[in-house]
Amino acid sequence: MESLSNGVLSVEVSGHGAELCSIRKKGIEYLWQADPEYWKRHSPVLFPIVGSLWNGVYRYGGREYAMGQHGFARDMDFVLTERTGSNLLYRLEAGADTLAKYPFRFVLETGYRLEDNKVHVMWRVTNADSKTMYYQIGAHPAFYYPDFVPASEKKGFFSFARRDAVFSGPGAEDGKCRTEGGWMSVDAIEYILIKEKGCADPRIVFRCTLDDGLLPVDAHTFDRDALILENGQVNRVTLHAPSGKPWLSLVFDTPEVGLWSPPFRNAPFVCIEPWYGRCDRTGFNGDISERDWIRTLVAGESSEMSYTIEIL
Repeated sequence: MESLSNGVLSVEVSGHGAELCSIRKKGIEYLWQADPEYWKRHSPVLFPIVGSLWNGVYRYGGREYAMGQHGFARDMDFVLTERTGSNLLYRLEAGADTLAKYPFRFVLETGYRLEDNKVHVMWRVTNADSKTMYYQIGAHPAFYYPDFVPASEKKGFFSFARRDAVFSGPGAEDGKCRTEGGWMSVDAIEYILIKEKGCADPRIVFRCTLDDGLLPVDAHTFDRDALILENGQVNRVTLHAPSGKPWLSLVFDTPEVGLWSPPFRNAPFVCIEPWYGRCDRTGFNGDISERDWIRTLVAGESSEMSYTIEIL
């Protein structure tokens, strides 16, 4: 376990999965501490897929490969390659064990940097192969509900915002957006749900108009599993206490973001998950190159992606 501190925040990161395991401010722990009664992880890195494959398999080059939900990186040991006062950088390379499940040679680097009340999380994916590589990557950080009361149905609220000056998502047609501090607050969202075998049906879209920009979160919000917001609708999700006070925000440029807590468990945490990709659509049996939201890298190419956790 490696630690970083900047006088405002302190974090801990494990080499196993390059997983962020703690975020503390003024003695308060914000990141879920992996109690296996509810969920045994803190903030896993999802690679080389996000979510589930239809029937647990994908196809490439005329062959079929099996892979578990969210891929394998979260269960592998990374190598720490850089450590400074406010930065950590970890590295994972393809090997015989990964090539049996995922026939691409890759390098995955995961970095963490502290800045004031922010944790910046960086990924760099490099295609070290001679052929085009297909992949997805995402985050799955879990945060304690502020002022959590197990007996209370009310857990808090989410609010959503975009940084774009021109907005064309849900709510734009009736003017339900507000500009605040360079951000455009969104008063309507659309989401899809997990339908079968851990996979989604993007043809069924649910629309939700927010009350004063807030989505209430209660003990039943996730009874149907994760809420998946697609098409880059939002660039910031803020978790609020039951009083309405902002608690923390995630800022990202991903095309999808998932919101999740274990269904029917009344768990004391919620996940805000920026994803470059998502699970298969139900019934999908095509090649990996045809998966929804798949990303590509030509031989020798790298791609850098990031998101930020801001403790308010």
